Amino acid sequence: MSVEVVKVTRRGQTTIPKRFREALGIREGDELLVELRGGALVFRPIPKLVDLIGVDADYGDPEEVKREIEKLREEY
Repeated sequence: MSVEVVKVTRRGQTTIPKRFREALGIREGDELLVELRGGALVFRPIPKLVDLIGVDADYGDPEEVKREIEKLREEY
């Protein structure tokens, strides 16, 4: 497990060390989920929609999805 010491500013801010940001692909402006888990703070990057393109490609046909979306639009 990698461990580093960071300081918290008077406004409650800290810096995520560069090697952790790079390992997780965290960039300026990214949003993170923060969770209190068993006395520890856990930070997780929120995936961007563009990063999820094709994630379910094995589970459906794009043309089928388009047809289903059009059907739902018509019903709406």
